[in-house]
Amino acid sequence: MYVRLNLATRPLVSHRRFLVGTALLGILGSLLFLFLGWRFYTLRKAEEDYRARVGKIEKEMDRLLEQRAELERFFAKPENSRLEERAKFDGAVIQGRSFNWTKMFMDLEHTLPPGVHVVRIEPKLDHDSLTVKFVVGAASQESKVQLLKAFEASKSFAHIELTSEGVPKVNSKDAFTVEFSAVYTGI
Repeated sequence: MYVRLNLATRPLVSHRRFLVGTALLGILGSLLFLFLGWRFYTLRKAEEDYRARVGKIEKEMDRLLEQRAELERFFAKPENSRLEERAKFDGAVIQGRSFNWTKMFMDLEHTLPPGVHVVRIEPKLDHDSLTVKFVVGAASQESKVQLLKAFEASKSFAHIELTSEGVPKVNSKDAFTVEFSAVYTGI
């Protein structure tokens, strides 16, 4: 039988706890290093893709700006400036034709009270709204008041703005003339 005796001057010290702790710390450090390395790699790849897309967009913007400058130089020439005016006129004509004028005049007919008639009408078509300037003749003060109330109560006309009222300047059978503008909302 063997007996284990320590005859050394110092007792035997075990470093097992230290070695296990450092091994676990090393494994944890290695895992953290691998995770952070993977994260750095994916972020670097995403940034590279982003920079490539931004570069492509900047090249496209430069190309479009160059094309725009070329078109502006083309249209700045005197012989081509008439083309631009013609295109604006054609666009306004097309926009005016696409508007339903018949419906507007039908709504106007339903809105006008008896004893009132339109002397002058000036429509102005903006992008999506139609502003109409009216000059209306009224047979009496009561007809004039009914006209304004009818336009205020109308669902087809909004933003009524009275410009002027008075007696007609030319000889006519109207007792009063009323000038106002309204926005046609029945589009």
